[in-house]
Amino acid sequence: MTAVRPPFDETFARPAPPEQVDRTAAGLEARGFAVHVVETADAARKVVLDLLPTDRSIFTAGSETLRLSGLAAAIDESPEYRSVRRELAGRELSIPEQIRMGATPDVVVGSVHAITEDGVMLAASGSGSQLGAYAASAPTAIWVVGAQKLVADLDTALRRIRTHSLPLEWDRVQRVHGRPSTIGKILILERELMPGRGTVVLVRAAIGF
Repeated sequence: MTAVRPPFDETFARPAPPEQVDRTAAGLEARGFAVHVVETADAARKVVLDLLPTDRSIFTAGSETLRLSGLAAAIDESPEYRSVRRELAGRELSIPEQIRMGATPDVVVGSVHAITEDGVMLAASGSGSQLGAYAASAPTAIWVVGAQKLVADLDTALRRIRTHSLPLEWDRVQRVHGRPSTIGKILILERELMPGRGTVVLVRAAIGF
């Protein structure tokens, strides 16, 4: 059966208005996440780099937000940080071994595909390789999220993933790997119970999928 690109909803590309960003930030804080609200991707990059330790392993989850903000390069190409991806590039490991290293870093830096106004975050993945670190296995988790990913409720968040994030990722994977993309797993982050573990950097501009 030939895979068919999912329908695309462009309305999810518009950044949320300032008041919705502020409501979402309050919702995240009420659920146990630390929140930084910034105006630009450059400002987000500075916040994250200032938060990162130089003596602990850091895994950059596959993310257009990290790529476009320059965070992926700033972490993975700098000797200042202990990049898991840089370490993986220098070793011959099986796929399960690579996934295991990415699943248990000291710090994971990534993004999510949607956040509801009351602070629930959703991240979709084909393999699920980054979701364990997002959920619990990384002692520190940092997410950078553009304002176009802020939505009213859980139903809208799921619709955004399927009709906006997935078609864009489909195009990217086709372009890079010559195959379609798919959603294998969706993680819903409703609350962070470990004080200081999870930080969300909200960018008032649009960035990423």
